[in-house]
Parts: sequence; C-alpha cells; structure tokens
Amino acid sequence: MEQKTEELIEQLRTLVSKMRAYGHAQGVLYYDAATIAPPGGAEDRGKTLAVLSEVSYELQTGEETGKLLAALMARREELDFITRREVSELWRDYERTKKIPKEEYIAYNVLLNEADAVWHKAKVESDWPAFRPYMEKIVAFNKKLAAWLAPEKKPYDALLDQYERGLTMETLDAFFDVLKERLVPLIRRVAEKGQPDCAFIHQEFPIEQQRKLSDWLMSAIGIDREYCSIGETEHPFTDGYSKHDVRITTHYHLDDPLSSLFSVVHEGGHALYELHSGDELEDTMLSGGASMSIHESQSRFFENIIGRSRGFIHNLLPKLQELFPQQMEGVTEDMLYRAANIAEPGLIRTEADELSYCLHVMLRYELEKQLMEGSLAVADLPSAWNAKVKEYLGLDVPDDRRGVLQDSHWSGGSIGYFPSYALGSAYGAQLLAKMKETVDVDAAVASGDLTPILDWLTERIWKKGSLYDPQELFEQAAEAPFDPTYYTDYLKEKYSAIYGL
Repeated sequence: MEQKTEELIEQLRTLVSKMRAYGHAQGVLYYDAATIAPPGGAEDRGKTLAVLSEVSYELQTGEETGKLLAALMARREELDFITRREVSELWRDYERTKKIPKEEYIAYNVLLNEADAVWHKAKVESDWPAFRPYMEKIVAFNKKLAAWLAPEKKPYDALLDQYERGLTMETLDAFFDVLKERLVPLIRRVAEKGQPDCAFIHQEFPIEQQRKLSDWLMSAIGIDREYCSIGETEHPFTDGYSKHDVRITTHYHLDDPLSSLFSVVHEGGHALYELHSGDELEDTMLSGGASMSIHESQSRFFENIIGRSRGFIHNLLPKLQELFPQQMEGVTEDMLYRAANIAEPGLIRTEADELSYCLHVMLRYELEKQLMEGSLAVADLPSAWNAKVKEYLGLDVPDDRRGVLQDSHWSGGSIGYFPSYALGSAYGAQLLAKMKETVDVDAAVASGDLTPILDWLTERIWKKGSLYDPQELFEQAAEAPFDPTYYTDYLKEKYSAIYGL
C-alpha cells in the first residue's frame, strides 16, 4: 500500500535527525583536534572518524534513503516550501555522493584527519617535505572526485561547484580581471605615499589581556555567548553545529594584537550568520549558510567594513587603553585607524590589508587551477608559490611556514574554496551600498549598537539559511545582479581618503 505523504515526511525527519547527529559528532571531533586534543591521538581519532564516515555515507546514499527521497521528489507539489527545498537539496547530495565509492569516501575522511595533524606540526616547523605526501594524496583524490561528480566539466569547475553552486573558472577569470585592472594601479599609488609609523602596535601585548579583548569584541558585534564559544588554534576557523552551538577560534601573537583582533571579528561574522538562521530551519538540512562565498561575505563584512571603520575604532580605542595602558599610552584614534587600515603587502593572507588581500586569493586560485589541470606538480608547489608571491606582492618568501604551509584549507581537502574569500569581499561591498539606502551604518557602528545592521542582515540573508541558491539569495538581498565594481569603488574611495590620493 502506498504510503501517505505525511508518513514519508515523518521518515524524512528521522533521517535528517540522524544525519545531523553524525555530522555534529564528526564536527566536534574536528574542532577538538584543531584546538585541545593531544597530537598523539590522531590515529585513534581516525578510527572513530572511519566508523562515523561509513555510517554518514550509508545514511546519505543508502537504498532506503534513495527510495524515500525519490518518493518525496515525486510528490514535490504536495510539500511546503521548506520541505520541498530540503528534499531537493538532499536528492542532489544523494546523487552526487553516491557517485563516490564508499571505500574511497571513508579512506579520504581518515586521510584528512591525518593530513590535518601533520599539517599543524609541519607548519610550526616549516617542514614541507613532511606534508607533501599528504598534499599529493589530497590532490589525487580531488582529481578523481571531479571525474566522479561531473565528468563533463573541467576538473576545477567541478570542485568550485562544491563551494559555490554554478561557479566556473570563466566567471572567476573575468572577476579577477576586473580586480587586477582596477586595484593594481591603486595599490601602486598607495605604495608611493609611504606608510604611517605603527611601531606602537608591535610591542608586547600580554596574551591573557588579548583574551579579555576577544570577549569584548564578541559582545561588541552582538554575539550571544550563551550559544557561541571561542577557542585557540593554529589557523582560525568557525564551526556551527546548530544555531545554538557555534564555535569560533583565534590565534594570539604576543607582538601583534591586531592579528587576533581581526580574526575574532572575522570569525564572529561567520558565527552571527549561523546564530541567526531561521528558527523554522532548525533541525533541517537548510540551517546555516547558503554557500562559502555568502558566508565569507559576512565574515569579511564584519572584519573590514565594520571592524576597520572609524566608528568601530572610536569604540575600540578606550578598551585597548583599559587593557593595555602602557602600550597604548599616547595613541590617538587616528593613529589606531591608520594602523588598522595600513595598506602594505605582506606574506600572510589572514593578516593582509583590504587592498592587497585579493591578490593572496588570486595566487592560490591560479595554483589550484594548475594543480587540477596537471600543469603543476605538488612537488613544485612551494617554488611556484614563492614565484607568485614575488610577482603579485613583490615579496620574498623566507620559509614555507609563511608560504605554502600557511593555510589549513588544503590539509582539510578544500581545493576550490579560496575564491570564496574574494567573491565574499566583493559581495559585502555591494551589500553595504544597498544597506546604506535604509540604514545609517556609520551612526550605528559609532553608537556601539549594531542592531540596525544585524536586523538588516538577518532579514535579507541570515534567517534564510540555504533556502535559496547563493546567486539568487545575493540578488534578493542586493536587489541587483552582482557587480564587482562596487567593491573596487569602495576600496578606491576608502584608501584614497586614508592616503590622500
């Protein structure tokens, strides 16, 4: 006897509950591994992940799952909007994941656990040879993954689609061409102006006081600490398991408090997105962010547009003077603003200024393309990296710790992720322009009450979770197609004022 639609929906809820539970468990294992787990536990953790990965794979691709989703897809018109979208997304994931052999899926998850542990140690010790074998395996798997998922596409296009649906190299090439055309001349003009004296920010700032600053920062941007914690790791990241359990991380440097400061605000932007997902989406597969570029638009928005604004600096300075009275003695608001917005190419992407940031992303994008098309061997990655840093940033890379090993993304298998940072930065500038039509953004930031900004983003983006494809969601929020010139105009106006161009 044919089942009623209500019975099928009840089975769907049971399935999703199990999928979310296993995803939660795997996520917590990763978070612990990157923050507080002893390094010697990686092998045992890998065994646990193998079991969890196998169950997750079977839940996602099993015969019963296929039958259930097929039945619900056949009755799409009977479903409410949220359930219909959730079923469509699960069906898409079912069809994609089923193309990956189970043994390969499990082995890859175990590999990434090992790779992450090796990377943490290799970065600290600047030991590329230790990480290279893992990178070779990760690249090899991603080539196979691309062929499994979309053999009709170029391999890198198939990988890009995992992080931003529909994104292609053709689109990105055009995007980066606009950035190069408009920003490279601006970067050169700024470089000719010389830099302010920012020696005050490179004194010793006790880590315990920096931790207190992190607590203040999270409160200042509107994070509810009842549902969001902060940890410490080698490479800052955010994990969200539900809107009631979001975890950000940072890394403290004794002689550079701005590094952690802006990491906290950046990761805080991710956290705010997760924390404000619609209540009706909780316990579904649609809660959380729509894509990595949309997610990065929020983190980069808070890091740069909010965190580096004059209004935020106005409120930040008294707190810094309270926590670091000796180091901040005599520092003016303008001095701190200039230090927070210095435009000077550096080696580290996560600490790059707004102006040169996208050059860091572009060089990674170009290297990933070469890796996937086979024109660059993993063995040659450090030298290729160093050459592009010299070409784009004019800098010599002194060691692999500050070069090819600096990011955690490749150790986590995330090939195709990096362009999200550049797209997200550009999305944020266009969203700012739209927001300013109805919200006095500068006044809100200066007042210390970001509620009007948080409400706008909640209504336009955050509460919608994954209800819409990323491009559709962005165009709903911006009420216009994406236009990267909003971003280049924003940077030109800001840095022309700062450097007196």
